[in-house]
This record gives sequence, C-alpha cells and structure tokens, in this order.
Amino acid sequence: MSSTILAAPEAQPGYSPSGAPARRTRRGLRGGGLLIGAIVPVLLLGLWWLVTEVTGTFTAIQLPPPQAVLTAGIGLFESGDLFEHVGISLQRVLIGFGIGAALGLALGSLLGLSSIADKLLNPTVGAFRAVPSLAWVPLLLLWVGIGEDSKVILIAIGAFFPVFTAIHSALRHVDAQLVEAGRAFGFHGIRLLGTVQLPAVVPSVFSGLRLGLAQAWLFLVAAELLAAAEGLGFLLTESQNNGRTDRLLLAIVLLALLGKLTDTLLGVLERKALKTWA
Repeated sequence: MSSTILAAPEAQPGYSPSGAPARRTRRGLRGGGLLIGAIVPVLLLGLWWLVTEVTGTFTAIQLPPPQAVLTAGIGLFESGDLFEHVGISLQRVLIGFGIGAALGLALGSLLGLSSIADKLLNPTVGAFRAVPSLAWVPLLLLWVGIGEDSKVILIAIGAFFPVFTAIHSALRHVDAQLVEAGRAFGFHGIRLLGTVQLPAVVPSVFSGLRLGLAQAWLFLVAAELLAAAEGLGFLLTESQNNGRTDRLLLAIVLLALLGKLTDTLLGVLERKALKTWA
C-alpha cells in the first residue's frame, strides 16, 4: 500500500485544519501569482515617473510623464474617441482571429490526420507562412480595397498560421495506440477527431490559439497603420504625425492591456477545456 494512503491527514495534499478544500489553496496561490506579476509593471511605472518627472532625463516630447498620458486618455474618453478607437480595433481582432483560428483548426486537422493531404498541401502552406505580413497589404488593398474586409482578412492571415502549425504538429504526434483504442470503440472520422484526437492535443491547440491571438494584434497594427481612419493603429499614426507622444504612448499601453486581457480570457477557456477533455 502506498505511503500516501497511510500518511496522516495533515500530510495529505490540500489538507487544511479548518476543513477548507484544496481549491481555496489554489485560489490563494493564483492571487499571490497576480501580486508577483504586478511587481515588474509597478517598477516600470515608477522608473518611468522617475526619469521624466524627477530627473528630467527625457523631455516631454521624447517621453511624456505618466500623468500626461493619463490626461490624454481622459481627454479622449470625454470626447468619446477612446471608445471608438478601442471598440473598432477589438472588433477587427475578434472577427479576424475567429476566422483565422477556425481555418487554422480545420486545415491543420486535415493535414494532421491525412498523410496524403499533408504531402500535397504542407509545402505550399509553409511557403505562404514565410511571407512577411506587410507583403500582403498592397495585394489586399488592390483586391479588396481599404475597407473593413481587407483589415479583417489581414488579421485572419496572421492568426491562421500559428493555429495551423500547432494543431498540425500535435495531431501528427498523437499516440497511435490511443487512436486505435478509439477505433476499437467504433469512433471514426469526425467522431474520432472530436472524441479522441482533439482532446489529446488540447494543450497544443490552446498554445496555437494564444500565439494566433498575439499575431492577430500584431497584424491589426499593420493594417491600421497603412489604411484606416479609426482604431488604435490609426491613433498611433495620427499621434506621430501631430507630435502627440502622450497619445502615442497611450495607444501602446492600450494595445498591451487589451492583448493581455484577451489572452487571459483565452487562458480561462483553456483551463476549462483541460478540465473537461484532458
């Protein structure tokens, strides 16, 4: 009999004298992790304030102090422009990411499960993956125009390749015995994919999704820098042209916060998926 079973209750994992379940301990650890993760941003904010307000190492044009950036944000908020820029950028990212991730999952699954499709299509997909993001912009502007469609398509391209690569690679390395066991239970085709193979690669799938989401934000800026009349990328360009470094920094901070927020939400879905399938 294992030593874990024979151990005293207080030696068991998750034991608490008050009878609190182990999940409270895990929540406490997550809370501590959030506090630790906030240390570096707070230190950077303090350093930013120090080199601008105290030492004067940078001029207000080079690096505005935090208070100036906050004031710029309040001004945009009161005028309603802040919601407009954030809302349209978030909408573009979510739509483009949804399209790109869905296509990446579909094509990655096809090539990961079919050796014939893999040999036929993988070299071509790999060649397209090597094309820099900005190289697509002139072609999209020529074919689709400068409207919303070209921006969403460019973001979808950015999200597609990380998701495709992750699911394709993961499915090519699924344990063959696990697949055979699923077939023995009568699972084939789509049912086998959804019941056995995809659950086996959930961590890899979400790694690809999170990378795809990060790429979607990168491609958003590329799209809005070149052809947009609103959005955070447009705010970056407009602020640079007008010498508004405070608004430029505000746009960068907002992009960082929105990227982290969407990644955190995807992480929550990942934990739920792992509990359900993995």
